[in-house]
Amino acid sequence: MFTSTGSSGLYKAPLSKGLLIIPSIFSLLLALLFQHYQKFFTYNLQAVKEEFQIWRLLCGRTVCLDLKDTFCSSLLIYNFRIFERRYGSRKFSSFLLGSWMLSVMFDFVLVEAIEYSFDLNINSLPSGFLGPVFALFVPFYTSIPRVQVTQILGQFSITNKTLVYILGLQLLTSGSYIWIVALSGLISGMCYSSSLLKVYRILCVPSGIAKIFARTLEPIFTSAEPSNEFGVGMGATIDIQRQQRMELLDRQILISQVAQMRRQRQGGIVNWNRFFPPLRHRPNANYLDNHPTVQEARPPAEVSEEQVARLMEMGFSRVDALEALRASNNDLNVATNFLLQH
Repeated sequence: MFTSTGSSGLYKAPLSKGLLIIPSIFSLLLALLFQHYQKFFTYNLQAVKEEFQIWRLLCGRTVCLDLKDTFCSSLLIYNFRIFERRYGSRKFSSFLLGSWMLSVMFDFVLVEAIEYSFDLNINSLPSGFLGPVFALFVPFYTSIPRVQVTQILGQFSITNKTLVYILGLQLLTSGSYIWIVALSGLISGMCYSSSLLKVYRILCVPSGIAKIFARTLEPIFTSAEPSNEFGVGMGATIDIQRQQRMELLDRQILISQVAQMRRQRQGGIVNWNRFFPPLRHRPNANYLDNHPTVQEARPPAEVSEEQVARLMEMGFSRVDALEALRASNNDLNVATNFLLQH
């Protein structure tokens, strides 16, 4: 099954791993052991405006005081880790920083507008790293293609993005004024992603600071490359086991020859047929042991234009999408994960 977030856990996503671990630990400590310190992490807008407690913008917009918000936001960050793999840690951190700063401004603007229009007195908003989390829904909606997984009652489609939207809805309904934070996060995400405003050129992490964090913190939060080996089901027949081993070998060949492929790029087009001869064209070694005189040449599988379009929506060229699908025997999951990770 093709998933929007790929696989491999937190591999090549050290910033996402840090955002999962550090705020979650603080939330647990404040909720279980240090309840008397929670007052320092409340997102109190009135204290910021009237008493100039600017430090609340950092504390109140980083750590969640509600464990339900911590759980939902952590799951969303884990699902959005694909953007760190796709853009790189520096560009991903720049998006988070920019959307975080913009959402602070929009929080105050929205609160002032609501108080003026509806005569409401809003002193505080839900705490936590919620603005950038909601901002990530903007690139998630625009750049991740929808892939239908199944249907309920023949009418309601379940896609690879449904679970993420359900988590966002759960987070949206967890508090009384969290919709203000969500709205400011979505607006900041659209502003930062807009090619017209070009905010990303101003609100970005400097290369020097990025190098410092890459040398100090990245080794701490770096995850090891996952193993490609997997067990074969106990109830599988010999033919199924053989096919699974062939698929595993095909994936290993795709990954192991990445460096050679990237060195042989000419004019931005990859010569996939040279480096990735699909295993479906190769004779089965176990079969030839019993039938040494038989060799069957199978025609290449036809590539689905719908799958090619889905890969092109993610930013890959048509040539690479076609050849990746051919090399992976028209397996959208294998082709997509390979293109995203490499």
